Parts: sequence; C-alpha cells; structure tokens
Amino acid sequence: MTTLTPIQMEAVIRKLTALADDEIILAHRDGEWTGHAPILEEDIALANIAQDELGHATLYLDLRRSLDNSDADRLAFFRGADEYTNVRLVELPKGDWAFTMLRQFLFDAYEALWLSAAQNSNYVPLAEVAAKAVREEKFHLQHTALWVERLALGTEESRLRTQNALNELWPHVAQLFAPLPGEADLVAVGILPELEKVRASWESFVLPHLTEKCDLLLPMVPAQASEGRDMHTEHLAPLLAEMQSVARQHVNAEVW
Repeated sequence: MTTLTPIQMEAVIRKLTALADDEIILAHRDGEWTGHAPILEEDIALANIAQDELGHATLYLDLRRSLDNSDADRLAFFRGADEYTNVRLVELPKGDWAFTMLRQFLFDAYEALWLSAAQNSNYVPLAEVAAKAVREEKFHLQHTALWVERLALGTEESRLRTQNALNELWPHVAQLFAPLPGEADLVAVGILPELEKVRASWESFVLPHLTEKCDLLLPMVPAQASEGRDMHTEHLAPLLAEMQSVARQHVNAEVW
C-alpha cells in the first residue's frame, strides 16, 4: 500500500508527528549532557545517540511532508508546548546520569520494538522508514541496557540513584503505549503496529532486565496512562524556549 484515504492520512500524520516530537524532545534532553557527561567517551556516545534521535525525527517529518507538504523546521521550532504531542517521559529534566540512562533505556526498548514491528507495515513508506531507523535503535538499547545494569549493581549510591530514577520515571511509561485518535483503525488495516503487542514484547524484555538482572524494585503505579499527549508538565515550555530561541530570533534566516 502506498496511498491512503483522507481519514487514514490524517491519522498517519498525527502519529508521525507524535513520533517525531518524542525524538526531538528526548534528543534535546540528551544534548544537555554535551560537555558534562561522566567520561569523555560517554559524552561522545550520548551526543551521537541524540543525533540519531534527531535523524529519526527527520525521517518521520519527511514522510509527513510527503503527505501534507509541511515544513519540518516550522514544526520543530515554531510550535508551542500546547501543540507538541510528545510523551511526558521525554520532557522531564535530565536529572543525574542514572536518570538519563534509565529513561533512554525505557524509551529505546519501546522504540526498537515499535520500529521492528513497523517494518511489517503494509504502508510501504512507513515500513521503509522503520527499516532505516531500527538498526540504530537496537544499538542504543544495547548501550543503555548495559549502563542501567552497571549503575544498579554498582555502588550503594549508584543503586539508590537508579532506583530513585525508576520511581520517578515509571508512572510515565504507560503513555508510550496509549493509542492516538484514529490509531486503532490504522492498526486494523495493517498500517501501524498494535501497541498492546508492542507493550507485551517491551514488558517481556524490560521487566526481567530491571528486576532480575538489575535487582531493582518496580513501583506500584496504574497500568494505564491517565492523560493524553496534549497534557504536559511544566518542564516542556522552558525546554522549547531554549531550543527554539535562535530560530525565533532569526525567523527569516535561511542558514542557522
């Protein structure tokens, strides 16, 4: 399938935008570590991961542009917090190194599994995007899974920080698996992966890693997300103000 009905196109655009927004905001948070990571090697590694996430956002927004002729830069730099549709997990402040590695691990596992499933989409352009991005995401997951294990099984201090990070992040995880309006119809015709199946795969990988391999305790929180992607924390607006400042000061610039 390479063509969509108008209703399908609207829902696909909504999904592509949400996927891109997750990547843009997470990349910005990761980028805040540039020059501040614990060791030089990890400074470079996390900067590369952030760059990869931005590359994935570009893939999603380029596909959106093929559908509605939208401008990726306008979407990234000239929308406000009330127009962004990222999950709250990615907009939380970067915290300490344990918080950043654990957040990246939780998100990498979700994205790698979603992309793996999306390679089977019968909407060919999306399947092609997924095939381009999934390999990088699996590398991210290997990297952050090892860091979470290292921190959880390290010193008493690193274990405490990793457990505290899990306690703070876990209530936001369910939103990754909350379908958008119209998404169920796209799943029914094979355009998008079924999120419940992705979640089952995610739990079969993430839960044993956290509890058995890393000996962490899962917080007791509701299994379903309480609010949609149109509701954000107080942290998103300041992030966007910083991220968009150059573009908004030089609106007509052709090169930044």
